[in-house]
Amino acid sequence: MVSDSKERSLRIVALIAVRNEELYIGRCLEHLCRHGIEFCLIDNGSTDRTVEIAKTYLGRGLARIVPVEYPGFYDWVGLLRLKQQLAVEIEADWFIHHDADEIMEAPVPDVSLAQAIASVDAAGFNAINFNEFVFVPTDESESFEGTDYVERMRYYYFFEPHPVRLVRCWKKAPDIELANSGGHGASFHGKALFPHNFALRHYIVLSSAHARRKYSVQRKYSEEEVRDRGWHGWRAEFRDEMVRLPRREQMSERIQGLDWDTSMPRKEHLFIDRSKQAIADLEMPARSPPGFSAAR
Repeated sequence: MVSDSKERSLRIVALIAVRNEELYIGRCLEHLCRHGIEFCLIDNGSTDRTVEIAKTYLGRGLARIVPVEYPGFYDWVGLLRLKQQLAVEIEADWFIHHDADEIMEAPVPDVSLAQAIASVDAAGFNAINFNEFVFVPTDESESFEGTDYVERMRYYYFFEPHPVRLVRCWKKAPDIELANSGGHGASFHGKALFPHNFALRHYIVLSSAHARRKYSVQRKYSEEEVRDRGWHGWRAEFRDEMVRLPRREQMSERIQGLDWDTSMPRKEHLFIDRSKQAIADLEMPARSPPGFSAAR
């Protein structure tokens, strides 16, 4: 592992686009702060305490807050293009495309994220892929809202619709491209991918009620992204009855000191009943065939 002096010599900045993420933002930023990562917050017109919470990290990780007017819908292409622009403008060595409901970790225990990225840099690689481990409640009575969900949520599944799908950390490059892949994979000339995946904990929903609020109330998607790009999948056609929490037997239990369980990759999310989406599809006007789901 690299020395502390090498770790300090690298400036690593996470680019985080948010809108009304007060449930997540404090835990997310605290983790990054502890792991030696700075962060740039792109605030898409939040009306809750997201910005207030983020400002408490001024002087201890928060590089800047970039306000962006909310156009009345989730403009994912616009936000990704802004991240591309910031990744060129900001003076840093590495960048991370990050979301508020995520926790990123090194592939080995007891190593900070900054140390691990410094080791990748020293080895001559300039891009890192992540395995996604999705944590969700397993019972309608469970709610992790307002708690330290990282400490309390134990059950997860390995989500991998296809291999090498989350190249979300890269060394500064002048031609970085995020938008074409919907943010799943950073592309640039001369990309050299590190052969070992890092871990991404995705706390996608904290209760069944939160799932329904998150996708039926809090988000309206861009018609262009849904219709022409085929993005957002079930999210764009979400109905409350689609929420179906998985049983614990369907998932893996996270136990400190044990490796992540990647033996059963899931191609669809376990907390969504896609048969309910099929019913919704029959009731909606025809549109162009969907492509990949850009918004995770």
